[in-house]
Amino acid sequence: MSIHLHAQKGDVAETVLLPGDPLRARFIAERYLERVTCYNEVRGMLGFTGFYKGHRVSVQGTGMGVPSISIYASELITEFGARQLIRVGTCGGMQPHVQVRDLVLALTSSTDSSLNRNTFGGVDFAPPASYRLLRAAADCAARLNLTTHVGSIFTSDIFYREDRSLTDRLIQHGVLAVEMETSALYTLAARHNIEALTVLTVSDHLISGESVSAADRQSSFTGMMEVALETAVGES
Repeated sequence: MSIHLHAQKGDVAETVLLPGDPLRARFIAERYLERVTCYNEVRGMLGFTGFYKGHRVSVQGTGMGVPSISIYASELITEFGARQLIRVGTCGGMQPHVQVRDLVLALTSSTDSSLNRNTFGGVDFAPPASYRLLRAAADCAARLNLTTHVGSIFTSDIFYREDRSLTDRLIQHGVLAVEMETSALYTLAARHNIEALTVLTVSDHLISGESVSAADRQSSFTGMMEVALETAVGES
């Protein structure tokens, strides 16, 4: 039993989907998994294990931001033996061709978080996604006829950013979207030699101002969930 996950050894599968919203974790477990058990309710951060197409898969909420996902990903890896971590989350679109409800597969992530600079003595370490998972997810999304973009994203420590200048520079340099967790996830995956991928749905747009409701963000982005699950079990 770890500090934040009150599971026992063997309760968590080697493959774990990581939604930020614990209610999305419950939605995925109830909609897609069979023989589901709930292994964690600490701080309301729900975690479930079940079977998808005969493959054992876990789904663990992580909360928002680099510190929160770092805690849960670290414990999943070091205490419970997770070997594949796939984030399923939402993001803000940052390019005109990246539309609300499109999928974004994060090849890599820039960040304003100090996590990597503190770890690497001031160096801006830039961890990539697992190429195997990335390719499988892209193939799966194409098979499902989902509009999908692959490229760099931005992991931000600031949700309500008053100064627009950084956002404008990121847009000018082709960054597809902004979210709050991926840079930390990819760094931890590199540190522990495991596979990680972020699969995102665009829930709002920094250029057009378009957005979807909180209820839609929680339960309607099923294309992202299906791509993640199919990728996790090698069904792409």
